[in-house]
Amino acid sequence: MDAITCIKERRSVRKFEEKKIPHEVMEELVEVASYAPSWKNTQIVRYIVLEDKEKIERIAQDCVLGFEYNTKTMKNAAALVLVTMVKGRCGYEKDGSFSTPKEDRWEMFDAGIATQTFCLAAHEKGIGSVIIGVFDESKVEEVVFIPEGQQLAAIIAVGYPSVIPDIPKRKSVEDLVSFK
Repeated sequence: MDAITCIKERRSVRKFEEKKIPHEVMEELVEVASYAPSWKNTQIVRYIVLEDKEKIERIAQDCVLGFEYNTKTMKNAAALVLVTMVKGRCGYEKDGSFSTPKEDRWEMFDAGIATQTFCLAAHEKGIGSVIIGVFDESKVEEVVFIPEGQQLAAIIAVGYPSVIPDIPKRKSVEDLVSFK
């Protein structure tokens, strides 16, 4: 599949088959995502693949701030991919000062690029994904150990899709671009 087709056809998938994703496939997705660009090539993004159904259930029930849509999605997923960021490297100079007025927000920017790259690679492999941002980070950390020096950026629910949603209406190019 070419890149443009992959980008245009990838959907946020929330309904999955009851089928495990082989570890080799997950490792390949992480390897592809490792090619995502990052601030000064700091490569701060890490992945924790959670397959333990009991822990997935706990996160789905207790950590989504009452957002039931995420509860249903997570419970149905083959795995949750916890995307973490190594803190204090991206957007900083060697002396610890910030490189730009954006300060530490470059960490989340890099995590976003890597997360989308992971999801595009998953789509190319026939795996559905949805990026979840509504969660209580401290409660997730009670369920799954996040290594010291890292912070949870996003959760990706993944699995083989049972339903692929239709494309939502897109804004026109005229609404999105201006030339000065």
